[in-house]
Amino acid sequence: MTTIDHFADRFETTSAEAKFRLAPHNIEAEQALLGAILVNNDAFDRVSDFLRPEHFSEEIHRRIYDIASQLIRAGKLASPITLKTFLGDHDLGGVTTPQYLARLAAEATTIINAENYGRTVHDLAIRRDLILIGEDIVNAAFDAPVDASPRDQIEEAERKLYSVAEFGRYEGGFQRFSDALTTAVDMAAKAFERDGRLSGVATGLADLDRMMGGLQASDLVIVAGRPGMGKTALATNIAFNIAKAYEFRPRPDGTPETVNGGIVGFFSLEMSSEQLATRIIAEQAGVASYKIRRGDIAEHEFHRLAEAARDMQTIPFYIDQTGGLSIAQLTARARRLKRQRGLDVLVIDYLQLLGGSKSRGDSRVQEVTEITTGLKALAKELNVPIIALSQLSRQVESRDDKRPQLSDLRESGSIEQDADVVMFVFREEYYLNNKQPREGTEEFLAWQTDMERVHGRAEIIIGKQRHGPTGTVELAFEAEMTRFSNLAREDALPEPR
Repeated sequence: MTTIDHFADRFETTSAEAKFRLAPHNIEAEQALLGAILVNNDAFDRVSDFLRPEHFSEEIHRRIYDIASQLIRAGKLASPITLKTFLGDHDLGGVTTPQYLARLAAEATTIINAENYGRTVHDLAIRRDLILIGEDIVNAAFDAPVDASPRDQIEEAERKLYSVAEFGRYEGGFQRFSDALTTAVDMAAKAFERDGRLSGVATGLADLDRMMGGLQASDLVIVAGRPGMGKTALATNIAFNIAKAYEFRPRPDGTPETVNGGIVGFFSLEMSSEQLATRIIAEQAGVASYKIRRGDIAEHEFHRLAEAARDMQTIPFYIDQTGGLSIAQLTARARRLKRQRGLDVLVIDYLQLLGGSKSRGDSRVQEVTEITTGLKALAKELNVPIIALSQLSRQVESRDDKRPQLSDLRESGSIEQDADVVMFVFREEYYLNNKQPREGTEEFLAWQTDMERVHGRAEIIIGKQRHGPTGTVELAFEAEMTRFSNLAREDALPEPR
């Protein structure tokens, strides 16, 4: 026998012995669940919050569950008699539709097991979805165009997987009030143990923390302002303060639990990571950032920069400088960071540079609505505060009093609606500096007085706070170092001798 003949025989044998693998399913569980619902509609309430028609593997079962759902939600009876009107008469392997419905009801077991049957059906549907995603990944990798990026394929695969994970959860629903009380008391105990006695993550700016109680988990915090006000500087300062203060202790299972500060993820959609690092190192070393960019620094200043850089080597501060991200891509990357490194605070600079779903042909207002809704959902899912920077509309410039208001938020009212906290950065010094009158005039003397009053000061106007008061916090601002810091209060100064 030749080699080719031998190979052909092997191929025929293998093909004959090969078994066709069916996607995972359980017809009996589907039938038992549908029968229980048809006998007692109360069984539907046990599965309706997580089970959908598409989770059933058989088309006839999808239709039965879908029609039964509509009838029950409309307050009507779902039974073999009422359902056959909507299903019509079909041959189901020698059995008519009315006969099949009657058999489901006749062989139904007690509704006690309905939830278990529902979870079985649900879990098998998720496994089928995973198989389809796996096939799509393989096919996309084989058939990808020459100009297609593997990174895009990875992010698309991640998006699909997380979509299955998100819609595939059947946790949730009502919980006992005592469980919520336990969570609240645990939060209060951790606040008592934490530096500064804050329930949230400390920003490092004492007056701001006093007003907000720190950054609260699952909150969406919008930091808004006109260009030049220092939005990015404030977000950068807060993010670095949090990362620098990071302390942890091991849990019983060996995983780290944050005690102070936190692990920070920073999406820098506008600036590169080098520009962001330059800002931070300038602020920490006390050297003007423009000097660093020009290389116009003295030897002692360079030593300060090197020392600050050494101190910052180990802080848990992670930067993603990718521009043009969509909300779906940002969500996938944030989840990945949480899973791989941990995450306590997420910063996005800035909101208007994010994109919505590519498939949507909606207006920019609807796109921003999708973005803010997605960010709030992400904050709740990851259980971390998200700080998102936002531009303000130009109508601020047309007013005499240029302090921003909630109505100035640009492009969408959903920003105000979805945010738990909205704070505005306002520096009167910026506007006064552009209005310098001619020297030697009375106006110049008045201008000088006003400049002395506002020099080095910034206002953080809290326009909305879901869990606390609104108001204004004054901070010190050093423009050369792009640094916000606590403002020395007169009541905290030492008494003169």
